[in-house]
Amino acid sequence: MSKKVITMNPARIDINLNPTIPALPKVADKTKINVRYTLIAPYVSVHIYWDKKQGELMYKVEEPFLNEEEKKLLQIIETNLGEMINVNVLVQKTTESMIEYIDKTSRLLISELDLEISEDTYKRVFYYLFRDFVGLNEIEPLIRDYFIEDIECNGVDTPVYLVHRVYRNMKTNINYKNIDKLASFVEKLAQRTGKYVSYASPLLDGSLPDGSRVNATYTKDITSHGPTFTIRKFTKIPWTPIQLLDMKTLSPEMLAYFWILLEHKANILIAGGTASGKTTLLNAIAFFIPPESRVVSIEDTRELNLPRENWLPSVARTALGVGKVGEVDLFSLLKNSFRQNPDYVIVGEVRGKEAFVLFQGMASGHSSISTMHADSVDTLVKRLETPPIELSPTLMNTLDCVAIMTHAVVEKQETRKLREVVEVVNVDSKGTAMTNTPFVWNAREDAFYFKKDSKVFEKLATKYGLTIEELNLEFDRRAKLLYELQKRGIHGFDQAQQIINQYHKNPVEVLASFGLSSEGEEEVVQQQYAQQPIDQTQQVQQPQMGQQPAQQPTNQQQVPFGQQAPQGMGQQPDQGQQIGQPQQDGFQQPTG
Repeated sequence: MSKKVITMNPARIDINLNPTIPALPKVADKTKINVRYTLIAPYVSVHIYWDKKQGELMYKVEEPFLNEEEKKLLQIIETNLGEMINVNVLVQKTTESMIEYIDKTSRLLISELDLEISEDTYKRVFYYLFRDFVGLNEIEPLIRDYFIEDIECNGVDTPVYLVHRVYRNMKTNINYKNIDKLASFVEKLAQRTGKYVSYASPLLDGSLPDGSRVNATYTKDITSHGPTFTIRKFTKIPWTPIQLLDMKTLSPEMLAYFWILLEHKANILIAGGTASGKTTLLNAIAFFIPPESRVVSIEDTRELNLPRENWLPSVARTALGVGKVGEVDLFSLLKNSFRQNPDYVIVGEVRGKEAFVLFQGMASGHSSISTMHADSVDTLVKRLETPPIELSPTLMNTLDCVAIMTHAVVEKQETRKLREVVEVVNVDSKGTAMTNTPFVWNAREDAFYFKKDSKVFEKLATKYGLTIEELNLEFDRRAKLLYELQKRGIHGFDQAQQIINQYHKNPVEVLASFGLSSEGEEEVVQQQYAQQPIDQTQQVQQPQMGQQPAQQPTNQQQVPFGQQAPQGMGQQPDQGQQIGQPQQDGFQQPTG
């Protein structure tokens, strides 16, 4: 069969790197899963199905087929193309210009080498040229999959695994057979992150241009199966608070609580295990920082993506050569940040001596937010007290509250939950912490409970000359507004941010636009607070868990806001006050 030589003035190559995101079905029985969707149109799709032989879900990447002769042509073109172009300069261009440049250069090369290739074959070959020169080789389709959270390679001769947003852990049909090829790919990852990896420095930790975090090893003596890599993908547009409500990660009341705390420059630490959603929560509550405030963030690897203009992001830098020449660590960046007149300081993760500077900044009046690996307040205090941090226990009194995130399984589905919000009342010199827990998640019922007894609200009332009644009323307004945003499906990044920013400027107008401002209702609420004086000596108690409040609605029942006025701060609810029930605040999250 004769081949037609491609022309030098063909139609433009059509490649869509952002096809429509499908709505994937959630199937309880994994053996029934059988879905296929496009990753890179019109070239690549993925088939997710139950493999009966292996007894597990498979993630099969389906790329254009090349026969042996076409593979040889691809190798010739790739070898010569690699000598003609500068890949590092190429990846800095726009997608359209990269496609056009590779297309023109490849056609010129084919003409110079007098290669015979049909137009149809060239289009399939072009995909691999684009994938290997501009993309990330074999895993480029995985990078383009919106639903993938983590990509994990454990070495040579083992399948690449991934974590899918809907179907969770799966094996792929990608397998690195050659150790040199895998090592070369780790070098490519290092180049894309702007870092350096070698036999002398075989560990890599950095961020790709799209914000995805990369951790890799380079040599076989470090990881016995050969070079490895793990890529944790991050969404280009961070999750909004309303999206977290939809995922039932937390409740409207929890978000309203954080909103008030951040507006009044409280200090918050988000704790939890690996991949529990700490950074996601931090990004989401950053929506509530007043738009005019100056924010300085410090990270060792860039992960934060804050929706604001007045933001100075800083990233630590590793040493440029032998020793610590040129190194800029978190400690140095954090010290320097307090000279930049920040209203808020955000530290991506506290793990070393920078914790001392962070807590000193809290003590000096700089509102600080950070994350840390710990599964409880007790564990958090012990980590802060012991090396390498060795923080004075009494300095922890500058911390207002700790949010504990957890990776949970609800109805056989993996999810992330804000397990509890713990207020730090006092930490004595021995490291014993007195705490108050206004919010807690009940795993058995998959329900959030809360009590209106916030010691932080009392602290803010004293500091800013407010009353508990005013803070309570504002708490209820904002919780209702957030629920209304969720109910109306306002999830868009820009739209949600605009409404929250507008609330800072004109709350009455925003509440009125959502039908939530009623002077009569506010007077009733104020009268109820006046009839319920606060007992300042009341003991801090946990809500009683495991008992259902009276007249509890089913999961399918929708309860509107404003059925009854909220209870006063300091009043203990009977049997624990459960978020989302009509007899207290009228808050009910929509079911999935």
